[in-house]
Amino acid sequence: MTEKEEIRQQITTVDQDLLALLNRRQTLAQAIGHIKNREGQRTLDFQREEEVLANLLRLNPGPLSHAALKNIFREIISASRQIQSPLSVAFLGPEATFSHLAALKKFGGSTRFGPLLSIHEVFSEVEKGNFGYGVVPIENSTEGVVNDTLDHFVETSLKICGEIFLEVSHDLVSKSGHPQDIEVIYSHPQPFGQCRRWLAGHLPDTPIIEVASTGVAAQKAAKNPNAAAIASAAAASLYDLRVVERRIEDHPGNVTHFFVIGPDSPGPTGRDKTSIIFAVDNIPGALYKTLQPLDTRGINMTRIVSRPAKTEAWRYLFFVDIDGHQEDPEVHSALEEIEALSAHFHMLGSFPRAAGVENPS
Repeated sequence: MTEKEEIRQQITTVDQDLLALLNRRQTLAQAIGHIKNREGQRTLDFQREEEVLANLLRLNPGPLSHAALKNIFREIISASRQIQSPLSVAFLGPEATFSHLAALKKFGGSTRFGPLLSIHEVFSEVEKGNFGYGVVPIENSTEGVVNDTLDHFVETSLKICGEIFLEVSHDLVSKSGHPQDIEVIYSHPQPFGQCRRWLAGHLPDTPIIEVASTGVAAQKAAKNPNAAAIASAAAASLYDLRVVERRIEDHPGNVTHFFVIGPDSPGPTGRDKTSIIFAVDNIPGALYKTLQPLDTRGINMTRIVSRPAKTEAWRYLFFVDIDGHQEDPEVHSALEEIEALSAHFHMLGSFPRAAGVENPS
């Protein structure tokens, strides 16, 4: 037996050991599922899943990379979750949108996914209980906040359960892959904004038609030999398109922030964020005074965005993210003070802070 054959035999033995261990893990996960059902608990436990991943990353000696370890165990956890009780997740579709890729990163491939036509539908279907959770874009590092998502948070009873930061890279794709064939480009408004400079420099006279998502753009380009789409590499593969130009985004390091929405927030993990919405009276110093409880307690505010209130002219709502969980004593006290000082206050939930930016591949 050659050295290569000996090593391959060792790999075969390790694979057999892994198979036995994976099935043992599934059996244990199934037993946990029976206990959860008996106690009336939800199958998905964000707090526990984050703890499992964090512990494994801490113990990982290499050479397996942290990114590879996370990808492997997300799928293992996803399979374990499904054996307990099938989980359904809605996203802005169709398949191969960046919302879909973010959902896959968070929930794993064993999940039942539902592509929907709009952010409104994602909120609505999760509120009705037709899906357990939803994934919605909230902000892009280049183009800023997704106003449609912010506006839906004002009215919804759903909570933010988690977050995903996904690296976003846009390709220009078409049926032929030849730039001379392109007479029109389909794009969602956000990717178009992220690629505006490249398009102006390379295809300045080509009309842009806005559609509901990058997946829809790819679908339309697949049906028209003279059309192109701004979409993900995954969309090109799924819809049998050729790449005209890779990575046409104007700024490298382009990242989109997504929220996971669901019926309730997970418990504290020690690495959490809390999101709130509030409004203040139109008087001098009102916003400063309302945020002062955070400063007094040394609580970090990671984001603040304002949006016009739909019900009253010149009234603004403030969307704020802070470090910490609403059950933490200092955070709880600060939120109570902010609510008392606000003309309107709405708790959006506490959730585990994302460990870093995910690569979509």
